[in-house]
Amino acid sequence: MILNQVFFKNRGILNHEIISSSLQKCLPRSFTQQPHKYEMSYIRDQLSTYKGGSVKLTLDDSSGIAGVALSNPTKHNAFSGAMMCELEEVVYKLESWKNGHGVILYGEGNTFCSGGDLETVRQICDPENGDKMCFYMQKVLHRFWSLPLVSMALIEGVALGGGAELTTACDFRVMTSGARIGFVQTRMGVTTGWGGTTRLVHLLGRKQALKLLASGQTLCSSKARDIGLCDLVVPNEHESNALDHSKEWLKTYTASTPCLTQAVKHTVVGVLESSIANSLDKERAVFRSVWGGNEQLKALQRNIKH
Repeated sequence: MILNQVFFKNRGILNHEIISSSLQKCLPRSFTQQPHKYEMSYIRDQLSTYKGGSVKLTLDDSSGIAGVALSNPTKHNAFSGAMMCELEEVVYKLESWKNGHGVILYGEGNTFCSGGDLETVRQICDPENGDKMCFYMQKVLHRFWSLPLVSMALIEGVALGGGAELTTACDFRVMTSGARIGFVQTRMGVTTGWGGTTRLVHLLGRKQALKLLASGQTLCSSKARDIGLCDLVVPNEHESNALDHSKEWLKTYTASTPCLTQAVKHTVVGVLESSIANSLDKERAVFRSVWGGNEQLKALQRNIKH
């Protein structure tokens, strides 16, 4: 393979980056352009019109552990545009929660999240609108990842596509024995659009992340635990009260005062902050290049959901 030295100065891609000539040919010009900076309020107004489901926040001052529930029961908690906006509101409230130690992200109805709601996806299936959605969700989930709270995703049922990306915004992932997780975006003709690649590489390393992203495979809880994607598998005898069991497990890491817990988390986040931010811009550029393309349109025409 021939490699070219590419200098995209001030175009949103790191200078002196090596990009294969074959990749340059398949990516459109938009990949080399400076990522556009949108107004969050403008995107929020648009996304909020795509109704369906909800994101609910519960603050427990006594334990210092919050719950964030994803609810879109007829669609396995698939994320609509309105849910994206509600998640931003939840993050805003958590950022200012003084009594907080931790937060658990989970899905109602014994399943986590099956990714983006296809009704929303069809409404924004062009590069510009896809880029806006990507920009918005990257910002929201980066803020969630940066919360001064120890975060955990409780995965029951499935966490697929965007649902799998959501879990990577948490510090820990707990799965029930029958749960499955998969970065299945390539099956839908796209790449990760919510920052999942950036966070997955930091979590698992380059090789393991590439295996999951390129294959689109789904993992059972034991396999996810073996590779370090899952931190705990809920024992069978506790699956009926998996949320309570997970909350008790999380208390191991929230035993100090809220002030100390938040200070520790803030310090840990600061170590990775600059490299994460640069990588997210690049990931977004790639996502824009495939969103609304032929492969995605073919997948939508087949009306498949993973």
